[in-house]
Amino acid sequence: MSRTKKKIYTIINPVSGTRSKKDIPEMTAAIDPREYEVHILMTGYEGHATQIAKDAVRDGVDCVIAVGGDGTINEVAKALVNTDVVLGIIPSGSGNGLARDLNIPLNYTKALEIIKQGNVARIDYGVANGHIFFCTCGVGFDALVSEKVLNQSARGKLMYVKSMLDVYVNFKPEYYKVTTPDGNFSDTSFLITCANASQYGNNGFIAPEADMQDGKMNIAILRSLPPMNIAQTAIQLVSKNISNNSNLLEIVTSEALIERESEGVMHLDGNAIHTDKDICVKIIRQGLKILIPEEVEKPKFDPQSFLTNITRWI
Repeated sequence: MSRTKKKIYTIINPVSGTRSKKDIPEMTAAIDPREYEVHILMTGYEGHATQIAKDAVRDGVDCVIAVGGDGTINEVAKALVNTDVVLGIIPSGSGNGLARDLNIPLNYTKALEIIKQGNVARIDYGVANGHIFFCTCGVGFDALVSEKVLNQSARGKLMYVKSMLDVYVNFKPEYYKVTTPDGNFSDTSFLITCANASQYGNNGFIAPEADMQDGKMNIAILRSLPPMNIAQTAIQLVSKNISNNSNLLEIVTSEALIERESEGVMHLDGNAIHTDKDICVKIIRQGLKILIPEEVEKPKFDPQSFLTNITRWI
């Protein structure tokens, strides 16, 4: 009597990032055909990945593999929270914040090996005014950059650099009030980031001590960023030393109310949306099942990579 095969849906965003994905359908389809029935599906429009993931939950699929960047992974994962469907990631975006934070390799073959290992963990997710995020959400400078990036047809590092410069030149800090059970803040700020994961992506660590399994978020409040401090702050971001920045305040908590002067843009996992002037943010503990490495090698210092990352952020 033959055993029932487990079902896997592979959801590929063909336009995420800049790397080719032409080999991924064949790679994932080759996952042990005796054990797994693999379906390959391409997204065709914004929100399509979410609909496919919802279909996967309805169809009793065992695992959904998301191939794309943080935006694609967000679309897929938010349909899988609080279900038994497991998320696998093959990172193929520009920042790949969630994959980097979970030590999932950016190399397609190595990422697929992690999926084959079958090591399932549970991680937290956040909700901001009803919108789910897994890495970061926030307001201020980085939210405006995310909004500008969405309106660009090109992708890649140079596009991000140009967008950041364009926003910085005309940027004016807003007044915010942050209320939490673990501390409060009220003043003008350059940015406020609620970090479930430790980084934005591209190894820019806005909250190096954030833990995706502790049921809390690290709210990073950067009060100002004068031009003379840009290089120093970039180095602190990529070296995991942003906590040494004298303009940074951090609050670790499970929920927060962020009040601002008017409604506007907010970023979630790199995407920008418009929302109310008051933003309620909370963390849901270990609500997503996800495949991660069984063992994590201690990263070795790579001077070339370090300098490259600093250059990106400067």
